[in-house]
Amino acid sequence: MKLHATTTQQYQTVTGYEADWVEINAIRFSHSLIVLPESAPVVWPVSTFESLSADDFAPLEAVKPDLVVLGTGPRQRFVAPGLVGNLLSLRIGVECMDNQAACRTYNILMAEGRKVALALILSGQPVNTKAQGD
Repeated sequence: MKLHATTTQQYQTVTGYEADWVEINAIRFSHSLIVLPESAPVVWPVSTFESLSADDFAPLEAVKPDLVVLGTGPRQRFVAPGLVGNLLSLRIGVECMDNQAACRTYNILMAEGRKVALALILSGQPVNTKAQGD
């Protein structure tokens, strides 16, 4: 699905998605990543929902968003509270939804000026060096 451009072009915006990829500012990624409004997407070394660990959320703790929108893949799944306990103790909310809903929700919240992070689980391997924060 392609999304329409808005006045948020200076930010990292989801511009398209399908089941196995996402486009951030028209650059396609097929691996898990973390997206923040004002910095380049970074590789998130999570290959499956089942492999999530508490350590996987440490990069999100460091940037201290108000809310993490967690895309759990093609269907909505709920993360165990123990995995996001550190985020919750820092008063960082976590909302779990399927990837497509997560992309739409991130765009809306980002456009409203909210301090939001998008964490998407995609099954591919990193191939785009721009996603590595270089």
